[in-house]
Formats: sequence, C-alpha cells, structure tokens
Amino acid sequence: QVPLVESGGGSVQAGGSLRLSCVASANAYSSYCLGWFRQAPGEEREGVAFIDSDGYYNYADSVKGRFTISKDDAKNTLYLQMNSLQPQDTAVYSCATLREIGSSCLYDAILTGQGTQVTVSS
Repeated sequence: QVPLVESGGGSVQAGGSLRLSCVASANAYSSYCLGWFRQAPGEEREGVAFIDSDGYYNYADSVKGRFTISKDDAKNTLYLQMNSLQPQDTAVYSCATLREIGSSCLYDAILTGQGTQVTVSS
C-alpha cells in the first residue's frame, strides 16, 4: 500500500476554494505529526500546516486565516481546506509524516506523497 495518496487539486480562480485529501496507510497515519507542504516552480518546498495527535495545529503565516487542516481518524485521512485562494498559492501540494522533537512537530518530512497540483488564476 502506498503510504500517502493526495487528491483534490485542480484549477480555480482567485477567491475560490479547494479541499485536498490525503489517504494514509495505517502505519503512516499513526505518526504523531502529519502535515502539508507545497512547492511552486523554481521555489523551495514550504511547510503549510501540520497537526499532531493531540489536535495541536500550526499554519504558515502565508495561509493563516485561509487554510484549515483537519483529519478523520476513522478514514485515516488528512485534509486541507483552502479558502480565498490566490495566484501565489499555486503549487504542488503534498502531505507528509513529520519529524518531532519531544511533542513538537517539525516541518521536516519523513514520508511524502506524490503531490497534487493546485493552480489559481487571477
């Protein structure tokens, strides 16, 4: 079984919304830290959001107030609800299991999915 499989990407106009899903294997989903990254052409990969098993979450400043991370334990699925999308949000979005130090998650991926393309036009 592929550990992480994303879906839900697509093309939208500025101001639109998309919800990304990431179905994880049982082993991957058991990770304490799960998160989303994105990478635009010619740019470095950026940590977007993470959530830990205690329900604590963190967002990059660039998406605060617009993106919401959540998970469904019954479905082993991680979500990223993206609202008020802007052209600068255009990127390949990937879910990942993350490293942790103590009980703190880091934007340092251990396993990463293949990604899903999000394109926002102005």
